[in-house]
Amino acid sequence: QVQLVESGGGLVQAGGSLRLSCAASGRTFSRSPMGWFRQAPGKEREFVAGISWSGVSTFYADSVKGRFTISRDGAKNTVALQMNRLKPEDTAVYYCAGGKSYSARAYDYDYWGQGTQVTVSS
Repeated sequence: QVQLVESGGGLVQAGGSLRLSCAASGRTFSRSPMGWFRQAPGKEREFVAGISWSGVSTFYADSVKGRFTISRDGAKNTVALQMNRLKPEDTAVYYCAGGKSYSARAYDYDYWGQGTQVTVSS
């Protein structure tokens, strides 16, 4: 059974930092692009950051560029999202995803975690 399990969410004040982690099991994702998405209440799920299977290439949504950093450890089968200078509008459930394409489109990702809540207070 393939599982992606996120951790590291929580409550933080605006301007603070959080580091999300995603651990994969049941399958290696070392050759798969990975991504982070988020969904705020009443809004559609949106792309946050993506990383190529090699880890060499990354890309970000404009709203988080310069504040968030995605990284991966192929040996440990993990992906992380370092979030700095958090804003109240970053409040959402954050999802890790494993895909078949280096993409910002949710339908290019086959495997999803259950999500972790990030709440940024003003």
